[in-house]
Amino acid sequence: MKHDSLDDPDMPLDTLMSRWPDTVAVFMRHQMLCVGCMVNPFHTVMDACLEYGLDEQVFRAELHRAIGA
Repeated sequence: MKHDSLDDPDMPLDTLMSRWPDTVAVFMRHQMLCVGCMVNPFHTVMDACLEYGLDEQVFRAELHRAIGA
């Protein structure tokens, strides 16, 4: 499956970070261990937000700001 949108709910974190490297800073700012994690090919933004207790809409807005979208 091709992932073209940052808002694709099925996009794995490794794809997101690879396609938009500026998003890595957002994960780091929240002290999330997703960067380099062995399960990030299987986790989505929703999974990460659930794991870290973050509001997904707010977090996605931060990701958009990071890439200038």
